[in-house]
Amino acid sequence: MKLINKELKNKVLESMMKIIDNKREDLLKANKQDLEAFNKDDQALYDRLVVDDSKIDGMIKAISEVKEQDDPVNKEISSNELDSGLKIINRTAPFGTIMIIYESRPDVTIEAAVLAFKANNKILLKGGKEAYNSNKILVKFWHEALQENGLEKDWIKMLELNREETQAFLKNPNEPIDLIVPRGGERLIQFVKENASCAVLVSGRGNNFLYVAEDADWKKTIEVIINAKTEKISGCNALDKVLVDKKIPNYEAKIKELKEVLEELKVTILVDTEVKKTLSTSKVIENEATWYEEFLAMKIVIGAVENSDEAIAKINKYSGGHSSVIMTKDPQKAAYFMENIDSAAVYHNASTRFTDGGQMGVGAELAISTDKLHHRGPLGLKQLVTNKYYVYGDGHVRV
Repeated sequence: MKLINKELKNKVLESMMKIIDNKREDLLKANKQDLEAFNKDDQALYDRLVVDDSKIDGMIKAISEVKEQDDPVNKEISSNELDSGLKIINRTAPFGTIMIIYESRPDVTIEAAVLAFKANNKILLKGGKEAYNSNKILVKFWHEALQENGLEKDWIKMLELNREETQAFLKNPNEPIDLIVPRGGERLIQFVKENASCAVLVSGRGNNFLYVAEDADWKKTIEVIINAKTEKISGCNALDKVLVDKKIPNYEAKIKELKEVLEELKVTILVDTEVKKTLSTSKVIENEATWYEEFLAMKIVIGAVENSDEAIAKINKYSGGHSSVIMTKDPQKAAYFMENIDSAAVYHNASTRFTDGGQMGVGAELAISTDKLHHRGPLGLKQLVTNKYYVYGDGHVRV
């Protein structure tokens, strides 16, 4: 793939920022069409779909932040000269073409494209039908920015395919695809895995857990749970499950207080059979599948555990491998928990809502990867490159 110099890439991003700002009314009008056609029963999906002036400002900020970052392409990773005189240099290189499949969020059309383009990748955008008009006009803006700077529109494409057409495309794409990122729920991820003919990097599923150790600061625990659960229910970094150590002082009183606080905030509470003994009016989890579920709603599970080892085993079994928290005053206990939990982000006394590219210092993100190859956690600009070995010889042959 042809490498574009940093200056030209940044000019495209400058053009895009101006276009979005100057044509924000066109974007708001397009988004209004999407909102009017949407069934508001799914509040989390609706929240993701909304575009307002604040969100447009956020899109412009995301582009600006990526523009200011160093170009990640063609950076030297290592350099060695062998005894034979053969020189080997390892450098970063673009993936090539990335396809992202996502639901509802028009701002992904900005963040995914700006990151892919700055990392010298082409990107295929397959957004959900609920955001069709918003995505369509944003891609139109991208094409204007590219053409203003003498580049072809095919660096950023919108795929207008239904489910059956998407399935056929994944199995037999009409152009080379190097990486697919499904950003959404379990059904979407499974659909892509079953049909893709290239590498898939899994992203999006949360089902995040918080373990309250016996020595946790209860006031801080309540504050963290409230923030993680209610600050943004549509985020994949929202909290779904709380496990409370049965040895915590005043266990029953604290469980009752947690219930009262959450119910005042309109959070629906489910409990396991142990917590049911204390919260007799709360509904018990119907089956094991609930432990695997990401809610994306004002809903939470409260369970009880005997110790940190039981909490770790339960989290590693049921969570989405996204974010997990321990609330404890003991740094050693926190270290043991964090080292043994199999999640992309592990926290000591902090909300899961910080698992975000901007909050973690990465900037705009393509997604939060829960895979272990090639990267785990926020996929920012530096993570959207692979590598290539440059080998220099002088008639060298292997013997």
